[in-house]
Amino acid sequence: MATKKPRRTAERILEVTLDLFNRFGEPNVSTTLISAELNISPGNLYYHYPAKDELINALFAAYERELTELLGASENVRNVEDAWLFFHMLFELIWKHRFLYRDLNDLLSKNRKLETHFQTVLAHKGLAMRAVLSGLQHGGALRMEPRDAGPTAEAMVVLQSYWLSYEYVRDPRHALEPDRAGSALMRGAFHVLSTLLPYLEPDSREHLFKLAGRYNG
Repeated sequence: MATKKPRRTAERILEVTLDLFNRFGEPNVSTTLISAELNISPGNLYYHYPAKDELINALFAAYERELTELLGASENVRNVEDAWLFFHMLFELIWKHRFLYRDLNDLLSKNRKLETHFQTVLAHKGLAMRAVLSGLQHGGALRMEPRDAGPTAEAMVVLQSYWLSYEYVRDPRHALEPDRAGSALMRGAFHVLSTLLPYLEPDSREHLFKLAGRYNG
């Protein structure tokens, strides 16, 4: 019987680091804690990632790759159901890398690479939001004047970027615990889509509320 190939040390380090960052917040996790959690020496950790910033950058690079692939699906959104699925998947990805959003401003102030790359992320998200709006319009789900598309797309990006911070402020002790993921993702997806309520056709507006209610139930 074939045996499962063991994970490489570098991959294990990233996996454990992501879990610790998500649980405790990046500022509260030291390389010493990461080494202890992995049961390896600090020297072994240093061999693979000589600085904490390199761990952060590697995790961000993985997030950016997944995000780029997912944002491509924005071109396929044609109705509210498509949009609901798209934004739920987007918030699942954000949740998977929630340490980035939990500590976003702090990370950007300390890490020059993240500062520049996150601007690219925001730009790509903005283009994807415009694609969603265009697809919904072509699908007959909404009516929107061209001048409204830019501000609406930007508002959607702002909500995505700071939703988890809002959740954390509402309930600092519990908001980012794994058992709260489902409700947090649902609320995030709904509130991003709720920016479209003034523009949605009546049937699409009603369908959005039904989707949110069904998921919440």
